[in-house]
Amino acid sequence: MKNQNILLTTIVLYGTVPYKEVVATKPQGGFLMSQIRHLSGRIWERVLKESGIDIFNGPQGRILYVLWEHDQLTITEIGQLTSLAKTTLTSMLDRMEASGLIERIPDKKNRRQIFISVTEKAKGYREKYNEISCQMNEIFYGGFTETEISDFDNQLRRIFDNLENFQKTSF
Repeated sequence: MKNQNILLTTIVLYGTVPYKEVVATKPQGGFLMSQIRHLSGRIWERVLKESGIDIFNGPQGRILYVLWEHDQLTITEIGQLTSLAKTTLTSMLDRMEASGLIERIPDKKNRRQIFISVTEKAKGYREKYNEISCQMNEIFYGGFTETEISDFDNQLRRIFDNLENFQKTSF
């Protein structure tokens, strides 16, 4: 049975047989989430470009989204809300600042603390970004009932919480 699992995984990974034809013999959630993440990222980038937004990419859009929702945040807070590593964030924020999308604001009470805020230029992209997000949700949830969407979102939150709890206790 163990060799069959390896064979099935190999078939799926290398595309010998279409995924739908492979019968899973063990949970495939992690693999499927990874596949969904990569495929949706490619679609997101294409939809952004087709919508005329080429000033930021998907991960930068996540940063803008949390800033639009919270007005100004520290780099640590942005990392927590986007799940992006601090090292990744620093270079992204540098590029976003150079593009005029964000600004760094020193904390008047703590000189070591820097807040990140969106510029007026970035605020101008919010409505279009929201439209694209709605379009992506329609793609994601095509054929789902409202109950299925709610149940699925709740299950994803549970997985996310499990992963966060593991990270807190294991690292």
